[in-house]
Amino acid sequence: MADKGQKKTGSEKNTETEKTKLIPVYVMGKKYLVPETLTIMKALEYAGYRFIRGCGCRGGICGACATVYRKPGDYHIRVGLACQTVVEPDMYLTQIPFYPANRASYDFEKLSANPEEIFKLYPEVFRCIACNSCTKACPMDVEVMDVISAVKQGNIEKAATLSFSCIQCGLCVSRCMGELPQYHIMQLARRIYGSKIAPRAEHLNEAVDAAKSEECRQALEKLMKSDVKQLREIYKDREIEPEMAAEDWTPVRRDYL
Repeated sequence: MADKGQKKTGSEKNTETEKTKLIPVYVMGKKYLVPETLTIMKALEYAGYRFIRGCGCRGGICGACATVYRKPGDYHIRVGLACQTVVEPDMYLTQIPFYPANRASYDFEKLSANPEEIFKLYPEVFRCIACNSCTKACPMDVEVMDVISAVKQGNIEKAATLSFSCIQCGLCVSRCMGELPQYHIMQLARRIYGSKIAPRAEHLNEAVDAAKSEECRQALEKLMKSDVKQLREIYKDREIEPEMAAEDWTPVRRDYL
């Protein structure tokens, strides 16, 4: 640091400008000073914490870093994903990488597309009081209350469509006064819709048939007998999809499709 009255060089000024302001945050009640531009996850690592669980994709996809926090002078309990939420001064926070919620046991193969299947497995769905706390807690902006409403109406397709962005973080459950396991209910709705309601795509059936064919089996056996050098040559020689390819693009050579 330069003494008073001493001129600062250009490089010193740039360095000072680039410095990020440190702000206080509290992790499990302990105070740490961290750069104000960091996400909660990066701030925890800056503070010296090492993630061994509760950290996956780091991009808001896996739902492993659910976090609960408070702001000073605010009675609200707030929630978010540690990989997306930026730290704020005097934030008190704690992570909940897993939130316990009732998960029904079932043999999926024996389930039908009848909404009664969900009602039997999760009768608590009718305890929803439409407070909408679940929706407010969702970091992915899923209209959770609307999904539960669709389930109660027996509209599995609507429930599956509305809950498509659910990442199973469990934050909705943490705020539910009716004690519903929303994310498990939504997952079951999507599974039933995808397996037993949505029409099968023609190209998917073709791909399944191709995978069972003798030609595919022979191609796989050939690959399995190849050494590393041969596999590398096959990989390098493969036909790559062009950057501006049409939606229905397929390679000319389809030996391994």
